[in-house]
Amino acid sequence: MLDSVSSEPSPLLTGLNEQQREAVLTTDGPVLILAGAGSGKTRVIIHRLAYLVREKGVPARALLAVTFTNKAAGEMKERAEKLLGGALESWICTFHSFCVRLLRRYAVEAGIEPGFMIWDADDQLEAVKQALRALALPEKLYPPRRLLSDISAAKNSGRPPRGEEGSPWQETLGLVAERYQQQLTASRALDFDDLLLKAARLLEKDERVRTLLRERFRYVLVDEYQDTNRVQYDLVRHLVGPEGNITVVGDEDQSIYSWRGADINNILDFERDFPAARVLRLEENYRSSQAILDAAGALVAHNRQRKGKTLRATKQGGDPVRVHQAGDEFQEASWVVAQVARARGERAAVLYRMNAQSRLFEEALMRQGIPYSVVGGVGFYERREVKDLLAYLRLVLNPDDSMALRRVVNVPARGIGERTVEHLQQLAAERGVSLWLALQQADDQDLLPARAALPLRRFRELVLQLQKEAAALTVKGLLERALHLTGYAAALAQDDSHESQDRLENLAELLSAAADFDAREEAPSLAGFLDRVSLLSETDLVRGDAPVVLMTLHSAKGLEFDSIYLVGLEEGLVPHSRSHGSREALEEERRLCYVGMTRARQRLSLTWARNRRVFGQRRPSEPSRFLFEVPRAEMVVSADDDYGAPEPARPPRRRFEREPEVVVAPAAAELDELRPGVRVRHPLFGEGTVLQSEGAGLEKKLTVTFRGVGAKRLVARYAALEVI
Repeated sequence: MLDSVSSEPSPLLTGLNEQQREAVLTTDGPVLILAGAGSGKTRVIIHRLAYLVREKGVPARALLAVTFTNKAAGEMKERAEKLLGGALESWICTFHSFCVRLLRRYAVEAGIEPGFMIWDADDQLEAVKQALRALALPEKLYPPRRLLSDISAAKNSGRPPRGEEGSPWQETLGLVAERYQQQLTASRALDFDDLLLKAARLLEKDERVRTLLRERFRYVLVDEYQDTNRVQYDLVRHLVGPEGNITVVGDEDQSIYSWRGADINNILDFERDFPAARVLRLEENYRSSQAILDAAGALVAHNRQRKGKTLRATKQGGDPVRVHQAGDEFQEASWVVAQVARARGERAAVLYRMNAQSRLFEEALMRQGIPYSVVGGVGFYERREVKDLLAYLRLVLNPDDSMALRRVVNVPARGIGERTVEHLQQLAAERGVSLWLALQQADDQDLLPARAALPLRRFRELVLQLQKEAAALTVKGLLERALHLTGYAAALAQDDSHESQDRLENLAELLSAAADFDAREEAPSLAGFLDRVSLLSETDLVRGDAPVVLMTLHSAKGLEFDSIYLVGLEEGLVPHSRSHGSREALEEERRLCYVGMTRARQRLSLTWARNRRVFGQRRPSEPSRFLFEVPRAEMVVSADDDYGAPEPARPPRRRFEREPEVVVAPAAAELDELRPGVRVRHPLFGEGTVLQSEGAGLEKKLTVTFRGVGAKRLVARYAALEVI
């Protein structure tokens, strides 16, 4: 029996400031905690969970806390257990992990296969490509990644992807989405979006399951609520009901993922959704100096979509924010790396808007011999050899997983050509079965020539052998058997190249990961291991020991560094050119810049270059409007010697003061000339012909085919096309 609530002050409140204490003690009913950057929100969440268990006597199993990354969920659980001095049986997990556990348990009620697999990003992309091939549609005209993004966006908005009359792209999207979903069903698989959708629909339609979960989870806490999409919003609403104990923690000023489906209105409208809600603010910042907070706060104050908060630094002193004007992108990289070199021993991050900007900083760091890591490179679980072995494990669990089968049916090489696989795929489509069943039927009915049938039969026997042995093996043991039976490790060992040795080392690390899983989990299973790997996100894989980290602004969310160098602050980069036609998009770009600035603990530098090479041509740059929205009075402004004194603190050009919708752009008459059949010249791609036009005026989008390059999809007003 847990101790009853004492009249004495709880030791769990020791060390918390007044706002944090209030957030811990306000436990019942709907609560919105607006947690500013660096305000100790994770500490509040941990102490709140511990307070509910220790002081209010709430059973740990009645608590549910959901967040967005495995790293954040793991940190929460570890710190809460340390605070309570023992294991915590609460569900502290990501949204996707919660949905996997829910769907595994209530698969029948959800109308899905209990042993469903989870497709990763590569599987999803390959499925879209297969759908295009089946429809005889060219990838150049219909880029698979864009189609997949649109399918995902439709799912995240809570609606199935459907084509619309009159739009070739939308009609194609509908056809591809239909075939994509058919492949998922045939493979007994779900993608990441399906995990959320199926779980939300289960809670919406099944009153028994909904009631069971509401009775089980009496207190629900959602972290990073500003990043929830429509489906996650519905999931939470169904889970807690109109009068549940729901606490959401977030910061509308850090809502930067609308392109993933995140809806800032979920946090802005919380009080409308829950009229009895209490709103609390965490405004004491434990990370940054006041100079950094003042600069970032002044910037984001220009946004209309916000509830507002004023961050106060608990640290004393600190360097002023620096703005540096470089001559070009090369001098910008050299200046940043020179600053990094002077501050050896500190952790620094270079933040940019687009991955392509990393190259010059990498080269400059290498010249100086400064170690660095790049976030956004090939992660461990994305490496070819790791994905190959995981595909074999997926087949052991679910042989109908067509993506896994296609990946390894001829890996290592066993004489099964692409034509044979295409023949099997056609057979599967004709008979409405999976590739695995098509393979079995082709073998049983002698539908393939002997030279193809024999290696396919051996492959099938290999998978069946692994399935037979799996029950008696640990995950690590099964991986070792797969490496042996497939000959994968032996094939790599025969090649005495550095690449093969690196790949063998990666496979050894995979075995270590499996052994760690076997040792740490109470009931380790193959399904559990594959679920864990599938749900790892890029931010879970960020190295914590690199002295210099290069990453996009989006990747920096949730991290902090001694020094931040926010580079490329120019119109078209930050804010990105895509935001110029929308106030909402421009405000999100401003929030993105705010997130980057508030990652800094001690030093913040903002840089821009007077000219930069774009599409192969050097062009003059214009400083970002955001630089003029930050007070200059307490800043240090510098410039490269070759370009003399830095540009004076002047008001932005007249067009910066206008509404985003009227940003200077080509005249409508000029855009009207860009019709199908017109010959054009692009500064990078050369001469081409307009194939297709969508929309009108400033929203016009073009599909242009270029000689030797292929088809490209362009926004007309930004494409710099010249009619010839």
